[in-house]
Amino acid sequence: MSDFENGCAGSCDACGSKSDCEKATVTLTLDDGSMMECAILTIFEADEKEYIALLPLDEKGNASEEGDVYLYRFQEVNGNPTLDNIESDEEYEMVADAFDEWLDNAEFEDMEN
Repeated sequence: MSDFENGCAGSCDACGSKSDCEKATVTLTLDDGSMMECAILTIFEADEKEYIALLPLDEKGNASEEGDVYLYRFQEVNGNPTLDNIESDEEYEMVADAFDEWLDNAEFEDMEN
């Protein structure tokens, strides 16, 4: 389903380098077999589980103009990062709310700097 690039283990704490996180990408294999390159926006916790927010990139590696963000359940299995679909509407709503809160906090921090 996904392939992490640039040596990202999925946790900024693992390498301690935010510059590497800004370059980290995931290649998603879609249901139709096509591939989509996405930037990792953040990995965050909600209801004691980890989730990942991905932003699609265009052919030149720039953020998608549509601004769609993809949310997946994130976990490490035997040291390898994996992504799983969020199956229920209830879980998705909870994750979307947690991501919105993360966005609000990120915007507030940007205003402070």
